[in-house]
Amino acid sequence: MAAGLLRASGVAVGEGELLEVGGELACRVSWAGPLGLRLDSEADVQAACGVMQVHGRRYGAPTPLRVDFASVAAGVLAATGALAALRARRLGAAYREVGVSVAQGALLGLSQYLAAASVEGGGVEPFGAGSFGVGGPPFVSADGVWFELEALEAEGWLRFWSELGVERRVVGRGWLPFQTRYGTAVCPLPEELFAAARAVGYRRLVRVAAECGVELTVAAGRPAVVGGMPWRVRAGASGAARRGELFAGGLPLSGVTVVEVTRRVQGPMAGRVLALLGATVVRVEPPGGDPLRGVPPMTAQEGGAGAAVSARFAALNRGKGVLEADLRSPEGRSAVRELVSGADVLLHSLAPAKVAGLGLDAEAVAALRPGLVYAQASGGGPGLSTDYPVQAHSGLAALLAPDGLPPRPTLLTVCDVLGGLVCAAGAVAALEARERTGRAQRVESSLLSAARLLCGAAGDGSPPGDGVAVCTDLAALVRDPRVAAAFEFGADGCAFVRAPWEFGA
Repeated sequence: MAAGLLRASGVAVGEGELLEVGGELACRVSWAGPLGLRLDSEADVQAACGVMQVHGRRYGAPTPLRVDFASVAAGVLAATGALAALRARRLGAAYREVGVSVAQGALLGLSQYLAAASVEGGGVEPFGAGSFGVGGPPFVSADGVWFELEALEAEGWLRFWSELGVERRVVGRGWLPFQTRYGTAVCPLPEELFAAARAVGYRRLVRVAAECGVELTVAAGRPAVVGGMPWRVRAGASGAARRGELFAGGLPLSGVTVVEVTRRVQGPMAGRVLALLGATVVRVEPPGGDPLRGVPPMTAQEGGAGAAVSARFAALNRGKGVLEADLRSPEGRSAVRELVSGADVLLHSLAPAKVAGLGLDAEAVAALRPGLVYAQASGGGPGLSTDYPVQAHSGLAALLAPDGLPPRPTLLTVCDVLGGLVCAAGAVAALEARERTGRAQRVESSLLSAARLLCGAAGDGSPPGDGVAVCTDLAALVRDPRVAAAFEFGADGCAFVRAPWEFGA
C-alpha cells in the first residue's frame, strides 16, 4: 500500500524488508510498533485494538470487519510520513527512517471513540442497558431495493417519515440514535420505520425524499470500482511560488501553516494528521464555535482554559488554533482570506457550489498566496456527502455484510476516517511536489476514493490468532500499560492518540 502510493506521488521506491524511498529514506511498517502486544495479522490488530468492538456494536458483540481497515490506514500513514520526511530532508533535515505500525493506525482511526470511552460517563451504553443497540439501517423498499437514508436536519427527518404514515412520536424516538450514530457506532431505530419503508416502492420513496430534503442512496450489490489512487495532485500556474524555509528542527512539518475550513470527521481528521506531523493548524469555526463542541461526553479544554468540550471533538481537533469567523459576512470572509494569505495549505471541505461565493475557490486564493497548496476534501459526488451513503454507493457495504445478509455498512466511520488520512497524505504529497517544482499545487480527495481503497482490501473476516484477546471495553484498552505508548492523557484522563510515526536520523 505505502509503496504504491509513494510511486504514484512520483517518488522512487525500492522493495525489501524496509521500503527504500527515493534512495534516501527507509520506511518501515510493522504490526505492533512500540506497543507491548504480540500481533501478527490484520485480525490480531482488529481484535486487540478495538476495531472489532466498535464495528460489532450494531451486532451485539465484537465482530471482524471484513476489509483490512487497519492495514490500509497504516499504509496511508506510512506514505504520509515518508513524504513529510522527504520534504524535510530537502530542506535540511537528517531523517533516514520512518516507522509506523498497523496497531497505531487502527487506534488513530478509533480516536474519537477512545476519547469518549475514557472520560467519566463516556462508556455508558447510550440507548439502554444490555447492548449498544443491535440493528440499524439500511432500509428496503416494497420492490426490494436496499438503500441508505441521510437526513441532516430534524425537519426533513420528520417530514419524510410522516409522509410515509409513521406516527410523530415514533419518528421522534428514532431521531436521536439516527443523529448520533456517527459518534456512537449504533443506530437502534424503531421497527415502525423499517415497516413503513417496506410498504412503499422505491420510486415513490425517492419522490418523497426529494420533497422533504433528505437523500436516498441505493446500496450496490458489489463494488464496481476498487483501489486506485485516492488523491489527485495538480500543479498550479507557473510563476512565483513559496518554497519552504530551511528546516530548523522539530517534526517534519514544523514551520508549515495550515488553514482548515472543515466540519464533521473527514476534514478535521486530515487537519489532525497534519498537526501531529508538526504543522501549525488554524481552524475556522462559526461565531460561538463549532456546534459539535457541545456533544457529550465532555472533557476539559487543552491547557485548562475555557469551558469543557466534547471528547470526540477534542480527539479530532486537539492542538489546533481557532479563528471564529462568519463566512456569510464580508468581515468574516476578509478575516479568513487574510489568514490564508500567510498560509502554506488551505484545507477545506466546502461544497463546490458554495466555495466560489465565499472567495475561497482555487483561483481566488492563488492571488492571495502564490505557492499555496489547495487541498479539497469532498464526498465524491451528488448525495455522497457523508460516510454511510458512500459505503452503500461504492459497494463497500456489500463487502462488509455478514454472510447471508444484504449490503450493510459498518457504523464505524471508516470512510470519514480513511478519507481524512487520504486527504492529509495528498496535502503532504503536494507540499513535497511544491518543494521539487517551485509551483503551487492543488490536491483533491474524497470519501468515495477512500471507500474504493477499502474495496480493494477485502478480507475474509478471520478470527485473531491464539493468545490474542479481543477487546470488549475501550476504556480498559486505554488503561492497558501495554498500549501506553500510543496515548497521551488530558487533565481529566481523556485519552488522545499520539502521532503514529517514529522518525529516525
